[in-house]
Amino acid sequence: MATLEKIRSKAGLLVLVVGLALFAFIIGDFLNSGSTYFRQSQEKVAEVDGEVIKIQDYQNRVDEMTEMYKMQSGSASLPEEYQTQIRQSVFDGMVQEIVLDNATSKLGLTVSPEELFDMVQGENISPMIQQMQMFVNPQTGAFDKTALLNFLKTIDDDNIANYPADQQAQLLQARQFWMFWEKNIKRQRLEQKYTTLLSKAVSANKLDAKDAFDGSAVSSDIVYAMQSYATIPDSTVQVSKSEIEKLYNQRKELFKQKEGKVIKYIAVDIRPSKEDYDKASAEIESLKSELASTDRVADLVTENSEIPYLDAFFAENALDAEMKQFVKTANVGDVYGPVFENDKYRMFKLVDKTVAPDSVKVSHIMLANTGDEAAIKAKADSLLNVLKKGGDFAELAKEFSADQAAEKGGELGWFTEATALRGVNEDFKKAVFSTPVNDYSIVKSLYGTHIVKVTEKTANVDKYKVADIDMTVSPSTKTYGNIYNELNQFISKNHDMNKLDDAAKEAGYNLLSNVTVTANDQLLGSIKNSRPVVRWAFQNKKGDISEIFECDDKFVIAAIQGTLPEGYRSVESVTPMLKSELVAQKKGEKISQDLAAKNLTSVDAYAQAMNSSVDSVKFVSFATRRIAGIGVEPKLNAMVSLAQEGQLSAPVAGNNGVYVFKVYGQNKDAKDYDEAAEVKTLDASNAYRFGFQAIQSLVNKADVEDNRIRFY
Repeated sequence: MATLEKIRSKAGLLVLVVGLALFAFIIGDFLNSGSTYFRQSQEKVAEVDGEVIKIQDYQNRVDEMTEMYKMQSGSASLPEEYQTQIRQSVFDGMVQEIVLDNATSKLGLTVSPEELFDMVQGENISPMIQQMQMFVNPQTGAFDKTALLNFLKTIDDDNIANYPADQQAQLLQARQFWMFWEKNIKRQRLEQKYTTLLSKAVSANKLDAKDAFDGSAVSSDIVYAMQSYATIPDSTVQVSKSEIEKLYNQRKELFKQKEGKVIKYIAVDIRPSKEDYDKASAEIESLKSELASTDRVADLVTENSEIPYLDAFFAENALDAEMKQFVKTANVGDVYGPVFENDKYRMFKLVDKTVAPDSVKVSHIMLANTGDEAAIKAKADSLLNVLKKGGDFAELAKEFSADQAAEKGGELGWFTEATALRGVNEDFKKAVFSTPVNDYSIVKSLYGTHIVKVTEKTANVDKYKVADIDMTVSPSTKTYGNIYNELNQFISKNHDMNKLDDAAKEAGYNLLSNVTVTANDQLLGSIKNSRPVVRWAFQNKKGDISEIFECDDKFVIAAIQGTLPEGYRSVESVTPMLKSELVAQKKGEKISQDLAAKNLTSVDAYAQAMNSSVDSVKFVSFATRRIAGIGVEPKLNAMVSLAQEGQLSAPVAGNNGVYVFKVYGQNKDAKDYDEAAEVKTLDASNAYRFGFQAIQSLVNKADVEDNRIRFY
């Protein structure tokens, strides 16, 4: 009982403690869920019609496409501009996939596994696969299905772990390559089904066919006179605010805009100083005597030149103009230069010259490195023995060679000394250029052991071995620091954006104002690697001034003038453009009225009244996109197509001036009207347009939230 009384006496305290515990539990759960929501929000690179694209999924696709580019180009890395294009292509593709999937699922359109199989290895191979060079027969130039099936069989091997490490990597890379294209083929097929369905709903009729035929079957030759709108000063034409607003409302959909930032910025070139130029000049001059006398040409060039020394002979056509001019008259050992051009010093030495074939055609049987040197040597010697006894090289290559050239009988193609050296190694270069035609050599490389056969050589030509020292003058660390510090001091003294213009002028900096950037802009103007400046602008507010950005060969600082909200451009921002159009329209009306009032009866009379001259042009039809000597004038096209031969036209107000013309001849297409053929042509044209417009229309109508600016 005593215990019960104690509990009762502390009831208020217990209620408070329990209440606090419950609150802690609830708020903890809320904070956890809030943390999850925040994390998910942070991971969202985009959202399309409610479907979230996470940054990891997006980046995986970017990485995948980057690898495809590297594989196809043979490059180990890609320039930043390529990466930018890849990121944009991947983003566009993912958005299109989502909107297309939504549209096709409503229609019940799919690509079945059986259908995909038929397109990748069945009877109806996708054109995308047929165009891949790896599946083209080199003898016939046609698609080789056997090569495709052999490739699929190879990458589908379940025992990849049994292959040497380098071959495992190649097989896994080949699998990745294939899966990438298989996904694209499936996507393309689904898109094709959707666009075909739409195109079949719009078919050309008899009237369309006849109109299209007549539009191009008959053309006219005309004489004309034109009075340019420039003959009337703009200041004499009045355009009211209400007229501008009316035209704005008519064209409003053309003025949609995404959110933008209006900035001003200073870009300072990071250029070498006079001290840097003098130092570079003295340095290359000091190398001249050493280059002339040294036997260590390769070491000297490698140590001092941007272009490493290549111990190979080059034909004259492989040399640039300056080097070509030098070797024609130089003796072995002669030195040319140094010469200075485009911030670069160059100096050449003719190391040697010879007369020999420029190129050799080579086939090989490559035996992969397995670690067992004795076994590889024995196998190579055995194959060489078979070949010398008349064995079929191409068949042996198909059976024993460990690379893709095996499918082509081991054929590698043509090599110059330079490509042999760069592509394989020095031993390979020496072997293929010293081996007689239709003879064999064995040579080792990082790839394995090669049994090479020289199948063809070009005719002998003069060839030259040249040492080339190239030295670009770059800003020194001191110069770099001076330029940076001067700009940094300028920023530290100028915190007020409104006074930045005057301060920049006084300091000798060129400041550009009222520059609009959007979240999708990859560059600020034409400044390379300036995406960080754009990202900064979207992460800060009006009046902020940035730190210094290093953008390739420039230092950049920026200040935010304001924000353009997503929606429509204001009337004020497009007034100059609209006013210009209205001014031209009013000039056209005035010139046309004044000319019509004169009741003139010939093109010559009109030309005199216009203070112009008579000109002529042939083959003008309704379908003519650009009239020779005149330009794009659709009204003139239309009026010419309706005019009778010998008839003088009324004044026609076009884009650039007012025209008067007379048809003096008509040309009729000799072909007969074929209604079925015209309908077929129009339907094909419509299907092509729908192929682009249908998907783009889905994208335009979708609710797309693009957050890439937060990540890239």
